Amino acid sequence: MQDYIQRRVLEICAYILETKATVRQAAQVFNVSKSTVHKDMTERLPSLNKKLAQKVRAVLNLNKAERHLRGGEATRRKYKPNG
Repeated sequence: MQDYIQRRVLEICAYILETKATVRQAAQVFNVSKSTVHKDMTERLPSLNKKLAQKVRAVLNLNKAERHLRGGEATRRKYKPNG
């Protein structure tokens, strides 16, 4: 794995662990695609650091479990009257 990819993987990992960010949020911050973030966290990170990979996996699983709630909240805000 090239050095710049390793650096990106570890930076995204640190960001997700600090902020509990979703894949989409991390992708936006680091200006890469969601697919890249997902591949970095699920395939590349375990080869670099298994313990960090387990911690990130826990955050990603929590975000996945809560995504239906976030979607409902966004819809509620969108259609909420201004009054």
